[in-house]
Amino acid sequence: MSPNGSDRSPRRPMRRKLLQALTAGLVLATATGCTYKDFPRLGMPTPTTEEAPRILSLWQGSWAAALAVGVLVWGLILWSAFFHRRSRTKVEVPPQTRYNMPIEALYTVVPIIIISVLFYFTARDESKLLDTSKKPDVTVNVVGFQWSWGFNYIENVPGSTGDAKTDKNLDAIPDRFKDQFPANAGGVYDVGTPGTRNPQTNNPGPTLWLPKGKTVRFVLTSRDVIHSFWVVPFLMKQDVIPGHTNAFQVTPNKEGTFLGKCAELCGVDHSRMLFNVKVVSPERYEQHLKDLAKKGQTGYIPAGIAQTSHEKNRETNNL
Repeated sequence: MSPNGSDRSPRRPMRRKLLQALTAGLVLATATGCTYKDFPRLGMPTPTTEEAPRILSLWQGSWAAALAVGVLVWGLILWSAFFHRRSRTKVEVPPQTRYNMPIEALYTVVPIIIISVLFYFTARDESKLLDTSKKPDVTVNVVGFQWSWGFNYIENVPGSTGDAKTDKNLDAIPDRFKDQFPANAGGVYDVGTPGTRNPQTNNPGPTLWLPKGKTVRFVLTSRDVIHSFWVVPFLMKQDVIPGHTNAFQVTPNKEGTFLGKCAELCGVDHSRMLFNVKVVSPERYEQHLKDLAKKGQTGYIPAGIAQTSHEKNRETNNL
């Protein structure tokens, strides 16, 4: 009996609270907008490029490794708590273990092995994702600036004259990228403001058009500060750095209009640096470029800040 004469066990309220907590956790885990098909992606959107499944696989593998380590740690904690708890009949201190070299070596070596394995797979996939040795079908110079985006389509478009390889507005782009530009690519451009909206979806930001099934190279340049180019369902993002040109390639394999945003805190209106990506058939893509030319959006907008001598030397030495 309890001190006040009640037969009520003090453990019952604790058990009731534990049951309520478990019930609440179950509700939170199941009462979301996700279906059973979404769970294998572990929060990632459905991939829409040929390269994105590699990123998704790395994400899933990292979660599996983290879960395995977590289960092991939780198991050791619970095992210690239940099997080494103080006995009610014995009051002496149990034997203490010190300077156990095998155990100390174990908890030093195992984390090193885990990190090494994660590093290997990350480095392997990163080298594949950033490989730009293959000549692309389409090249787009993505220009980041406060507080929107511009897109230079490096294409030979009817009605647009000029040459992307010698255009002064593209001086910030290194020759190693210009060497693979199409010959006599007069090009067209599109540029947005934070108030620009997609006419079909009404989503904010300018719209970048891409052809389905074609390898697209993004050449990323900035006019002011560091931004980050992120198309959410591409599962791939990369920094847009003033004075340094980044690039990566993807092959969109699903048509539709997808959301993009700046993923780098770039100033007061960072949250308004949104854009859209519209993946269409190659025929519609070519027609869109012709429409831009008819609107007078021929040539290129300034790509950004020119590279410093130090950066040019670094890239030359790494070739």
